[in-house]
Amino acid sequence: MPQILSARALMDRLVAFPTVSRDSNLDLIDFVQGYLSDHGITSVRVPNDDGIKAALYAQVGPDLPGGIILSGHTDVVPVEGQNWSSDPFCVTERDGRLYGRGACDMKGFDALAIAAMVEARGRALTRPLQLALSYDEEVGCLGAPPMIDHMLANGLPKADLVIVGEPSMMKVVTGHKGSTGYDVHAKGYEVHSSLMHQGVSAIMEAAKLIQWATACNAENRAKVPGPAGAAFDPPWTTVHIGKIAGGTAKNITAGDCHMALEIRVLPGETPSGWQARFEAEVARLNTEMQAVRPEAGISYHRWAGVPPLVPEADGAAERLLRQLTGDNGAHVVSYGTEAGQFQQRGFSAAICGPGDIAQAHQADEYISIAQFEAGEAFMARLLESLLA
Repeated sequence: MPQILSARALMDRLVAFPTVSRDSNLDLIDFVQGYLSDHGITSVRVPNDDGIKAALYAQVGPDLPGGIILSGHTDVVPVEGQNWSSDPFCVTERDGRLYGRGACDMKGFDALAIAAMVEARGRALTRPLQLALSYDEEVGCLGAPPMIDHMLANGLPKADLVIVGEPSMMKVVTGHKGSTGYDVHAKGYEVHSSLMHQGVSAIMEAAKLIQWATACNAENRAKVPGPAGAAFDPPWTTVHIGKIAGGTAKNITAGDCHMALEIRVLPGETPSGWQARFEAEVARLNTEMQAVRPEAGISYHRWAGVPPLVPEADGAAERLLRQLTGDNGAHVVSYGTEAGQFQQRGFSAAICGPGDIAQAHQADEYISIAQFEAGEAFMARLLESLLA
């Protein structure tokens, strides 16, 4: 008879896989697929283009529409440069907390979801429970869309709702901002700085984009937020430059400047709308730069946009989660998740998971034992609801 691992034991196993987004997650996927198979659960892999990563989905219960998806991601952020008190890839218990990279974000939830799938396998469910584990969430939510499309295209009965288990302290989060962003390269023309009017400074032209971002933030902040935005902190779309580098010497107009620009978009606005605004500003600057030197200009690579999660009027996901948690508060967050991607494809979606997002990505990341146990109790109630 195959061994049934507790949710805590599963978390120990998952955290031990160093699935930093830059690296493969296949060892973890091999483990999960094998463990589910040992318990009679068939799962499907959805590999990425080069085959070094994969998403995975599975179902237990009747082969009917109307089920529930438990959604998590398998990748984690790096640990380099962080001062950890213990091995980040080994769960360590101290002072009522479970420390480890991904313990909070979000291998704790993944472990609870896998344990719930195995428990559900032996129960007489009236509707299906589905598991969806993605990759590359931490670098732009890249892995969920092909997985969702595969789920819809390959005969899996469509679920009614999705529970995205990002850490929310088991509160019901019904909205989040969307995002888009760019890697920007300003190409200038180098001359001696005493003759700067004959050249083009990549740094000074890139600074005009920073001025544009600052002006956008001032404009957005001055607006009276609408109903969709008022609950957010801050209640406006933000344009942020988080990284910049360029130049050769203090007396040479900079030949190159690279920077990273990120836009976090309120529900009710669209990443594509902000994309158009940014690209129009780049086109304007290019006209100015190329009037001085035709070879100068600004190019960019757009990151995959993450759609916002829009609060739903009487949404099925919100309704179920409020029943299971007793939380009737209004909660939205300014970070992005895969919930908006599920919602775009016709699923009701909301966020509810154990742990505090403030612990995510930190040195000594942890989930409290109390929160992990709250997650276990939640899964037990969820399974009971599938029997009714």
